[in-house]
Amino acid sequence: MPCLLLLALFFLGGVVLGQVLAGRVPDATGDELSRYLADYVRVGGSEGVSAGTALSALVVYFRYPLLAFLLGFASIGVVLLPCATAAFGFFLSFSVCCFTAAFGADGVLLALAVFGLRCAVTLPCYFLLAVPAWGKAAALASLSFGRGRRAAPVSYGSRWGLRLAVCGGVLLAGVCVDLFCSPWLLRLVLERLPV
Repeated sequence: MPCLLLLALFFLGGVVLGQVLAGRVPDATGDELSRYLADYVRVGGSEGVSAGTALSALVVYFRYPLLAFLLGFASIGVVLLPCATAAFGFFLSFSVCCFTAAFGADGVLLALAVFGLRCAVTLPCYFLLAVPAWGKAAALASLSFGRGRRAAPVSYGSRWGLRLAVCGGVLLAGVCVDLFCSPWLLRLVLERLPV
């Protein structure tokens, strides 16, 4: 539980930093973002799901959870996991704040249409993988920095692989739902908004 709370604080710090820096985005961003969203809906509706779109969605969904899992195998993960958690919070917050800065209250609905499903899937998977990975990385770091002779070896049991498999399945299901539902949901929100 303490590891979860500490990582949540790093995530919250990234969120706050993203909000602060999003306030410096120029006003012309709204027009660019509106054109981007219109093109996204047009292309998504006419072309369907392409290999590039699927690969992009896989990367977006798997990047932070997989990074958290892999950092559990390195002692440097003690430092990099909090940094990755803060970066996750920052980029998510910055993106949502850009939507709200460009479109006002309507931007919240647009951000929810674009990021809602992804966050509902990736955030729990990330923390489910990051918390034990941080513990493993701390154990590896204690072996590396002087207490190696007295410390027990770090073991990765079957729960480690099972956790990755479950998260991988959930993330893959999220990718599939996102690929087929997000353009439709975004189109629905854009039709109701004066953007």
